[in-house]
Parts: sequence; structure tokens; C-alpha cells
Amino acid sequence: MLEEERAAHGALERALTVFLAGAECPFTCSFCDLWRWTLDGPTPPGALPAQLRQVLDNLDNLDSLHRLKLYNASNFFDRQAVPREDVPRLAELAAPFAAVTVESHANTIGPLTLEFAAMLSGRLEVAIGLETIHPVAAQHLNKRLDLERFDRAAAFLAKHEIDLRVFVLLGAPYVPADESIEWAIRTARYAAERGASRIAIVPVRGGNGELERLQALGDFVPPTLAQLEVALERCLTIRSAVVTADLWDVERLPGCETCRPQRIARIRAMNLFPDSRLPAPGSCPACA
Repeated sequence: MLEEERAAHGALERALTVFLAGAECPFTCSFCDLWRWTLDGPTPPGALPAQLRQVLDNLDNLDSLHRLKLYNASNFFDRQAVPREDVPRLAELAAPFAAVTVESHANTIGPLTLEFAAMLSGRLEVAIGLETIHPVAAQHLNKRLDLERFDRAAAFLAKHEIDLRVFVLLGAPYVPADESIEWAIRTARYAAERGASRIAIVPVRGGNGELERLQALGDFVPPTLAQLEVALERCLTIRSAVVTADLWDVERLPGCETCRPQRIARIRAMNLFPDSRLPAPGSCPACA
């Protein structure tokens, strides 16, 4: 996927996101459906470099791209997911890029992170799912992450001059629907205060079976497109980090079909140009 992203200094940068197929994540978070695109066993050595090489070989104007994001639906620093012998080759393939982003659970941040950073010619960024700081929800997501562990990972990355990108959930299970926006904002602020330079608000989407079970119990209410718009707009007051809304599968978010195109266009504009936003949709007759 090729996209433009807003950088910390306000300029736009072109990014290439490559979705790599490998081993399933051992953390079975209740809100996650990424296991649907993973393997049943460990990632075979050589598989990830082969996938990345195939993508790069089919791209034109590679030198126009600034950032490479390697998302493997698991944890980059878990050697079941990314075999140790593949890491140097992945770093070599990433050489044309000024910045490289990988995703990993906070529990995996450590010496392996530093090893990969040292291999890169560009700057490393690690994306970590903080998800929510809501005390009840955080205990029930099955993520096995407490705030102290997240804080240590964030401090470790900052100490070694590795950038931090954080995923924040909107509509996390066990968060009351009328508090969903507020807890997303609180979580984003928490991440920014601990050094996150980029924060993505990710609306929780059903489809993995567990969320449907929780919805039937009244423990999960799907967030709406309007809630995502409001959460993003309110988070733009966070000046120490670039805050954006994740629009992956945005058409699945509940919302009014009459004002949906206008709301999506406004969110896209806020993602890229937060200081020159489109006007709010205002009162929509179909929503009344």
C-alpha cells in the first residue's frame, strides 16, 4: 500500500506499507483479527525477505519513497515470527528508505530491537499497541500489557533514539460507548506524554467472532464514523505527536450514508492537514 503520511515537522512523506505473512502472534487479544492472515506454525526462514523482495521488484520510483512499514500481523522481535537469519536481509532490502517502521508488542522490545536498528541505514520506528488505559478494559483485552511495561518500552526506545508509533483503540471492549471518545483521547495523551511521535486512532471493527460474542453480552459497542471524526479532531490539540485516524475498512464503520462521504473526506483532510480542516458536516437531516 502506498500512502502519504504527515511527519512530525508537518511535511508529508510517502510511505510504502508491506503486509508480510508469517507466524501468528502469541498474544490473543480479544479485539484482534490479524490472525486470519498468519501461518499456523513458525515463519519459514527466507519467506519474509522473499515477500519483501517481490514487492520492491514491482515498484517504480522507489527513490521517491521515504518510509517502509513492515507489518507482519505479529511481533517483529519474536523470532518465531521473524527468523533471526532473515533480519540482516530485511535490513539490506530496507536500505533505500530513510525510515523503517515495524510492529511489535511492548514485551518484545529489548536487545533484538537494538540489533535491528544497528543494521538499518535509515531510522527505526517501532509501532506498539497501547490500545487503552481504561483500567477495566485494559485488564480484559487479553493483551498481557500493563502500563508499567509500556512505559519501560517507551523509555527504552527513547534512550536509544528509536521512534515510537502507538496504536490507540476507539471503542475498545468493556469501555462504555458514551465514554469511548474520552478514553481514546486520554490514551492518546498518555502515549504522547511518554514520547510517542505518531499516534493512530484505530476504531475497533467486528468480524473475529469474539467481538460478536462480547457485543451480544453488552460488553462491546462498535464505534461509529462520527465518533472517529470527533476523537481525531479533539486529539489534534496534542502538539507533541502526529495524531491520525486509521481509515482501513472505514466503510464498515456504522454511520449515516448521507453524510458519510463528507465525514470521511474531512477525516482524510485532518490526517494530512490538521491546521486547514474542512468544515464539520453540521446538522445532517438524515441523522436527525
